[in-house]
Amino acid sequence: MPELSEPSAIPSRETLVHLLYEAAELEHNLMCTYLYAAFSLRSGAGEGLSAEEAVAVDGWRRRILSVAIDEMGHLAAVWNITAALGGAPSFGRDNFPLDAGNLPARLVVKLAPFSRDVLQHFIHLERPHGSLEPDGEEFAPPSLYARAVTAKRITPMPVDYDTVGDFYEHLASSLSSFVAAHGEDHSFIGDPALQLSRAELELDGARPVICSKTALAAFRAIVEQGEGARADAVTSHYQRFLSIRRELDELRAKNPGLSPAFPAAHNPVLRPPMGRSGRVWLEDPETAAVVDVANASYALMLRLLAHSYVVPRPEPAKQLVIDLALGLMHAMGPLGELAARLPAGPSNPACHGGMSFTALRDSSAIPPGPSAARFFCERLEELSQAAATLRPSPDGRVARAASVLGELSARAARDFPRALAVVPGKTSLPLLPVPAVVAPVPISVDGVDAIDASDMTLLYEGKRCIHARFCVTGAPQVFLANVQGPWIHPDALAVDRLVEIAHACPSGAIRYRRKDGHVDEEAPPVNLISIRESGPYAVRAQLNLSGKQELRATICRCGASKNKPYCDGSHHDAPFVASGEPATSAPDMLPERAGELSIEPLTDGPLSLRGNVEITSGTGRVVARLTQAKLCRCGGSQNKPFCDGSHARIGFRSS
Repeated sequence: MPELSEPSAIPSRETLVHLLYEAAELEHNLMCTYLYAAFSLRSGAGEGLSAEEAVAVDGWRRRILSVAIDEMGHLAAVWNITAALGGAPSFGRDNFPLDAGNLPARLVVKLAPFSRDVLQHFIHLERPHGSLEPDGEEFAPPSLYARAVTAKRITPMPVDYDTVGDFYEHLASSLSSFVAAHGEDHSFIGDPALQLSRAELELDGARPVICSKTALAAFRAIVEQGEGARADAVTSHYQRFLSIRRELDELRAKNPGLSPAFPAAHNPVLRPPMGRSGRVWLEDPETAAVVDVANASYALMLRLLAHSYVVPRPEPAKQLVIDLALGLMHAMGPLGELAARLPAGPSNPACHGGMSFTALRDSSAIPPGPSAARFFCERLEELSQAAATLRPSPDGRVARAASVLGELSARAARDFPRALAVVPGKTSLPLLPVPAVVAPVPISVDGVDAIDASDMTLLYEGKRCIHARFCVTGAPQVFLANVQGPWIHPDALAVDRLVEIAHACPSGAIRYRRKDGHVDEEAPPVNLISIRESGPYAVRAQLNLSGKQELRATICRCGASKNKPYCDGSHHDAPFVASGEPATSAPDMLPERAGELSIEPLTDGPLSLRGNVEITSGTGRVVARLTQAKLCRCGGSQNKPFCDGSHARIGFRSS
């Protein structure tokens, strides 16, 4: 297939939007295929893995999911560029498997469970230009053809490309030609307030596009992070998938019979496939019911995201629909995993089910206002009721999904009327009864607030909080941001879900004591120190910090905190600039990865570490594995994260 060249003519705005729609479909389809493979992976000894295999497979799942999240960020970037050009972002896609012609001939896209062949397909999709990595054997294109036409057309026509990175280079070149011809002001005509920003969505791609510089930067970030990255870019999708392949081959050498994934269906469907090959009909009623709720959650998530692009910032409804959309992903995940563990049906006795990511005929936005609120409230209530009828799963996946959907339905009923009430010109009439929210009064001892609930006592230590926002975005019905007086309402969420939210708090500002007979938070299986970009060390370990027992803490590394050794956010004001992606050493696996990790802040000096610990980058890549070290906390070391003696040179004072 010939390489793409510079556009031979100035593209029209319609052509640019057409190309961006294909980019959105690409990112969207890749995201779904990665999620499907991750959902199919086994977990633990109970699902046939040895202890070593279980740790490895869990790491693969996390890496694949991290790539899928990156694709979501790429989608947001493509949507923002589309909106900036005055177009309506595309949320649609064809159902799996994609028919030939929608994409270039060599891009075969279908749902398949994790395997070495599927992993090779992912590597091939994410390969940089010039790579010789072949496609997986089962992904051979049915035919080779050229979509592009040489004749001049006013109708937007497709282009062909060898790699996704090549396609983005063509997009960037086309955009540059368009802007050069029309000028910045006449090119970027969309309202930036309609786009997604980091205020609503904590993804790198959610950055408003207002000019060619910001648009081209978004394209460049997509290529560098994922499709088309340099072969030696260690954090790229390509390298992440290569690392999984290496680990899989090593484990297969020890255990040739290793089966890391369930035999989930290839391209599952919820109705007879009308004689079309390559699809598996999910006949089992229980499996079909689970997939039905998962698919409906996915479809509503897309419509909510689409709706966010017709609501301008700072209307409260914009953040609300984003929060609801992200919440639906937390319901979709457990159901997608469960579907891969259930039978497909009598016609395919050796095959399991799988979430089919069924796309609706259209996922466009609902016109904003009370009608949209009513639409979303009704649909969330329907999803909640459907999840409540599912047969409980032994591992609790159904219960988790049902709990999330119930909470989302209640939040929509409560918050949509509030969001509409503060928007000028819109009705303030409540759509559904709004429950009164009365947060319990905390009891404060030594700066730690204890908030009593039915099944737990929730603890909050304000001085430790670094505003990571996992609490207010993951459990907004519990942590009522921007209110007067008591703001934590722990009984508004199931205790197991609230425990998950507490564990997500990197600083340890949120802790708990259970009262329902279940154990409190336990030490992690691996001691970890994550290096935050231009921020603190985030520690998860059986931690002894200056004699104080901890499990989670964020420790200052800029030298400016007024609450040393803890971070207090002073790195934002300093300002402190330091990479969260330092170079990787050549660390050997530690014989022991848990146990007590002692961190002693030395007077006017570094952090002295003793104990088993893995130091990771912000993206999870291993930086070092060691049992003792001295970490910089003055902010001045030229060998971060390790101390090089700069504290003495710059006169660092720890108090």
